[in-house]
Amino acid sequence: MRNARRAELQSISPPADLVNQLSSHTFLPMNKLRAGIVGVSGYGGGEALRLLANHPYFDLVHVAGESSAGQKLRERFPGLGALGELSIEKWAPGSLPELDVLFASLPTGESKTGLAQVSTSTKIVDIGGDHRYAPGWTYGLADVWPDRLRAATRVANPGCYPAASLLALAPLLHAGLCEPGAPIIIDAKSGVSGAGRGGGSTFGYAEVNEDVSAYGLLKHSHMPEIAATIAQLSGDASRLVFTPHLIPMTRGILATIYATGSATTEACTTAARQFYADRPFIRISDKPPHTKWAAGSNLAFIHYACDPARKLMMAVAAIDNLGKGAAGQAVQNANLMFGLDETTGLTGTPIWP
Repeated sequence: MRNARRAELQSISPPADLVNQLSSHTFLPMNKLRAGIVGVSGYGGGEALRLLANHPYFDLVHVAGESSAGQKLRERFPGLGALGELSIEKWAPGSLPELDVLFASLPTGESKTGLAQVSTSTKIVDIGGDHRYAPGWTYGLADVWPDRLRAATRVANPGCYPAASLLALAPLLHAGLCEPGAPIIIDAKSGVSGAGRGGGSTFGYAEVNEDVSAYGLLKHSHMPEIAATIAQLSGDASRLVFTPHLIPMTRGILATIYATGSATTEACTTAARQFYADRPFIRISDKPPHTKWAAGSNLAFIHYACDPARKLMMAVAAIDNLGKGAAGQAVQNANLMFGLDETTGLTGTPIWP
């Protein structure tokens, strides 16, 4: 009888993983959170759709766009199941349905006016570039400042280039390993999906295949964002140089950063491992990373190489520009905003090959 009673009690006890989540103050919603995506037919919005389609706590109930309005999701994304029957609505920020969170993936310059009309009862993650360091918006560099996201209602997702570059730089700046006032040079390369689905004929196969080009020299829109974050990390961005390149691949970013300092490779690697000790998406690598290591994931791979005799410090970071550089980090930010485990819906392994 006693053994039978013990078995009965065990059968009604909560599972161990639930107990662990509750003990770490993770919020488990009684009902699914109602989510929406505007700009769903673009690359960033489509990646957000892919992640939310399998998220256990977000229920995608509203999708909006411009040119795709009136279509069913399955017309744009044939691989969807029942979610494919959802109709793409015309983007109408003043008449949204009741939503807990809205993911906005609109071209830079097209979200500021519309998102200002969204009810304050709806939390927003702006994957686009209009609100980075804007008043009233929290900068969503989730792996560096997760606690800032927990009380946020308006979050500006970092750009793809800043996500890669800043994650590699943050431990060095935090530990004071970079020489103050010395140049910080960022040489970054991105796949063509970074231009967005509306890139036009300039980014067609015939134009980008067998071709590499630098662009946005001295005036790229991500420069102010990178500089502002470096300043917050106790760094000096007055001599920042950022050069982006377009590479003939679909997705991925490789950022190589050059800084000045006397630290060894081991010192930089140790500083990074300590800085990211409890961060689930950061991988400190003993060898230079490849962009394919991160494909289809929210992971960031970081490697350091230093020559103290020349006071040369190098950091290399590889991410998926649509994952950690856009929708992956957006979902991570939303998880933090709602008190969920930040890895929820993001634990899939990278695509290989």
